Amino acid sequence: MDEPANAPKRPHVPKGPNVPRTADDPAQDFEAHRRHLVGLAYRMLGSVAEAEDAVQDAYLRWHGADRAGVANVRAFLSRTVARLCLDRLRAARARRETYVGPWLPEPLLGAEELSAGTASEYAADLSVGLMLALERLSPLERAAFLLHDVFDVDFSEVAGLLGRSEEACRQLAARARTHVRTARPRFPVAAEHGSRLVAAFAEAVQRGDPDGLARLLAADAVLHSDGGGRRTAALNPIVGADRIARFFAGIATKFPGVIATSRGATLNGLPGLIITDADGLPQTMAFEIVDGAIAAIYFVRNPDKLGHLAPRRRPGAPP
Repeated sequence: MDEPANAPKRPHVPKGPNVPRTADDPAQDFEAHRRHLVGLAYRMLGSVAEAEDAVQDAYLRWHGADRAGVANVRAFLSRTVARLCLDRLRAARARRETYVGPWLPEPLLGAEELSAGTASEYAADLSVGLMLALERLSPLERAAFLLHDVFDVDFSEVAGLLGRSEEACRQLAARARTHVRTARPRFPVAAEHGSRLVAAFAEAVQRGDPDGLARLLAADAVLHSDGGGRRTAALNPIVGADRIARFFAGIATKFPGVIATSRGATLNGLPGLIITDADGLPQTMAFEIVDGAIAAIYFVRNPDKLGHLAPRRRPGAPP
């Protein structure tokens, strides 16, 4: 399988039944927790690339740490990644205040691989709706909620990490929990039904069929499109089945090559599409489905958020 174009360089970890394991093998110890750490970082940052960078920075710090004094490797690494993400998140919030149009998280393939592995109701949830709910929290609320409610970290450890009292951390998590429960999508959809609905939507867009599109959409459906100022996108959410249907039908009429190819995919655990338009650039749509109709569409066009979906060409491969 082709490696994503922006994948960071990972340390070489020998594998096989005859590979000896030393008492201090930092690379192997770290790799055992990489997916867990990427899952935490992605939830904190909403960016695949930034999550990978934070985890790579944690790897470098792990190599320089006094590992002999670490009793719980996963807890130590989780704290390290959380601190790194808090620094990035504070800087990111300032950048997002000037972001052009709606901000959406980077679309994530293979969300099930980044499950928190806990008994939390949010352990496997990486839906766009949840990520947007997390985005509306303060950095400290987001960290307290994720560490305690999702990754099952004791409040005593959360308090030490955030530099707050246990009671303050409980209050941070409680405020975050209330907001997330209000904003989080409540109705999961069967994968087969979701795939059929998404395929019908793609066909209707290619036909430029507003009536066919409107029949697939909930009356109060919302379209969020993220171009980030890099590509054309609606600067505000579009609300209502008729308005969304006319929007996509108009695009198909004006730009008949807007969907050169498309394939179904699961994005952030939601049914979706990976689309290639006439200029060869990827874009994605993830669909939130409620009561058999499309309730929300998350349309990512910003190329800065899609590099991890483009395969890297092997040396000598044709362009």
